[in-house]
Amino acid sequence: MQRDTFVIKKNLLERLRHHPGQIVNVCFLVVLIVSTILTWREVVVLEDAYISSQQNHLQNVANSLDRQLQYSVNKLLFFRQSMGDALQTPLGLRVLHDAVLSFNHLRTKPFWQLDVEQRRALPINGVSDGMVERTTLLTRDDQRLGGELSAALEVGYLLRLAVSRANNKEKRITYVSRAGFFVSTEPAALNNSIVSRYYTLVTRPWFTHQTDRDNRARAVRWFMAPASASQNERLITASVPVYQDNYWYGVLAMDFTLPTMTQLLMDAVDQRKDGEYQLYDNRLNLIATSEENADSVIHFDAQEIAQIAQAVENDTQGGLRLSTRFISWERLEHFDGVVLRVHSLKDGVRGEFGSISIALASLWALFTATLLISWLVIRRMVSNMFTLQNSLQWQAWHDPLTRLNNRRALFDRAQALAEECRQQQLPFSVIQLDLDHFKSINDRFGHQAGDKVLSHTARLITHALRSSDVAGRVGGEEFCVVLPGATAEQAAGVAERIRVSINRKEILVKKSTTARVSASLGVSSTEENANFDFEQLQSIADARLYLAKQQGRNQVVCRGPDKK
Repeated sequence: MQRDTFVIKKNLLERLRHHPGQIVNVCFLVVLIVSTILTWREVVVLEDAYISSQQNHLQNVANSLDRQLQYSVNKLLFFRQSMGDALQTPLGLRVLHDAVLSFNHLRTKPFWQLDVEQRRALPINGVSDGMVERTTLLTRDDQRLGGELSAALEVGYLLRLAVSRANNKEKRITYVSRAGFFVSTEPAALNNSIVSRYYTLVTRPWFTHQTDRDNRARAVRWFMAPASASQNERLITASVPVYQDNYWYGVLAMDFTLPTMTQLLMDAVDQRKDGEYQLYDNRLNLIATSEENADSVIHFDAQEIAQIAQAVENDTQGGLRLSTRFISWERLEHFDGVVLRVHSLKDGVRGEFGSISIALASLWALFTATLLISWLVIRRMVSNMFTLQNSLQWQAWHDPLTRLNNRRALFDRAQALAEECRQQQLPFSVIQLDLDHFKSINDRFGHQAGDKVLSHTARLITHALRSSDVAGRVGGEEFCVVLPGATAEQAAGVAERIRVSINRKEILVKKSTTARVSASLGVSSTEENANFDFEQLQSIADARLYLAKQQGRNQVVCRGPDKK
């Protein structure tokens, strides 16, 4: 395992050494990745700060809207408390007593109105006993009826005072009794419209959903009327049940128009115009928006509404990204709904966070561009240096004329190959070659012709070798070939191929002038004495080379003069 790891590391280092451009690529890639990660980290931090800022702005708006609604809710609860006190301890005023007696004469009429102290109290409008008896939700308990009528008249005084104030935000306040009558700050004419109006009131969800089963906590409940032809006619109703001694008397309701809710939202938003603020009820029906231009209001499709509903259901506040929009929300304490702040990409770009984001992106782009330019320049420099290094290294290890290994390079490689063959118990052979009568070529045709002969001879030697063999020029016209893994017989065959190739070839030394040369070769092998010393093998091959010259040249000698 360790050996495999070592081999892998060695191969990797060797590969990188021969491909320094890859090292440059890896280094610049690491720098680019690190810079991108750091930039992304800053983006995440900036986004967290942005979300926190959005949430803070929304929280301020929600608190301001809550304070405005709290005043109305507290007023509604005050009326309920007053109603409860009046039911528990009614005032002993004669006018109230007379009003209760008058009711006994009116209760059988289809519609009636009990008007006491017109300048101070609101009238009680009611229907007949027969209409009350036709529904299970309504009931007239004669034992409680007198006290409730008296309490309703007392609350009527308070409601008259409430509507006289100029800063009222409510459209109307109404007490609707299960005993077949109602008191409202909105006047009612003494005609058959009282019946239809009472029927409408007791069939509204804000009334029917105030039973002990539907509202055990007897808390304030908010309801939005269904869509109608005119948005201005839609009402948002805050209602609260009136109980005394665990008996449900009726419901106090406070109505707001959509324009009123819009104005409340606008007052809460004030100067915070960055993004659009929207008010929704608990069913995510849009109630109001801070956008003054109706065509610019941001609307969500069914899928986006579902995502918002899921997010709002799990928390009282938070943020959500939808496409190019960021939505933050905050539940209201005194309203059964939620305030949304919709921040589009355009809003984000125009704000200070957008400016910071653009600056950060620009800096990253500038750094990346500079990095890429530096990478191109350095990679080109490294490539040129590597090419120059290879060129110098090649010149240091090769003969420039024949393009074969020079003497030093050949000896270094031959010694390394001899050691490998010794360790692996393989034969190792050497061929020593010298051109015959080469001096006469120089004398007859000049040194340029001699160079051509040497260059051509080198190519012929290379073509005759095996892929594992190594050739080099070790003298003026003297060459040496190393044959790792080759037996003496195989080496002799290679030497013969070289000799034949050289002798057979006519070499163009000058224009229209050719010359034919021959070579004498000596061969040595470790099979003779198991000696893997390359210099000694080369010396033996060189001696046999000169023996070949003595025997007439243009031949291969594989054995010494004492061997047959």
